[in-house]
Amino acid sequence: MTTARTLDSLPPLENGDRLTAPEFERRYEQMPELKKAELIEGVVFLGSPVSLDHGEGQGVLTTWLGNYALAHPGVPFHSDASVRLDVDNQFQPDVFLWKLDGGNAVRGDRNLLDGAPELVVEVAASSVSRDLYAKKNVYRRAGVLEYIVWRVLDRELDWFELRDGDYRLRQPDAAGGIESSQFPGLRLNIPALLNGEFQKALG
Repeated sequence: MTTARTLDSLPPLENGDRLTAPEFERRYEQMPELKKAELIEGVVFLGSPVSLDHGEGQGVLTTWLGNYALAHPGVPFHSDASVRLDVDNQFQPDVFLWKLDGGNAVRGDRNLLDGAPELVVEVAASSVSRDLYAKKNVYRRAGVLEYIVWRVLDRELDWFELRDGDYRLRQPDAAGGIESSQFPGLRLNIPALLNGEFQKALG
């Protein structure tokens, strides 16, 4: 006689596993030592060691969005929190903003976000191919309205805006800045950021 498999008997997550989102969540919850794992089109990707360049970039952009969120009630921001985009995709964006009222996402069970945040930022180093291809396509399909990828090793930043179902690449204005279309006043000086002038970039 066989018995039902218990949670304690679930195998650990491994790179390349093909899982549904509920199975992915059950296994992830059993691995508290694991800091980052994502399900991309039904395939598991485990986080690798984070470089100093990536860590610095994520810190700068977390400060940028965090300062905005503190000044704008009703606009939460999160770093490395899990987002359920659909049954085959659960990401941990480096940092994101979403709207409590009138937005596309809601706080779901297990204290995860269900749906597409309005703005997602990824810092890309070794993950650049996933961030600009597989993940970008999922974000587009899910309805993420603004998607920013800072390619720290290339010293480039791509700011995509969703228009008519496709991402359009935005360009800085004459002063070198781009302002969010979803969050008025959220502005980033692109040349200053890429030159390492972080205070000027966020000012």
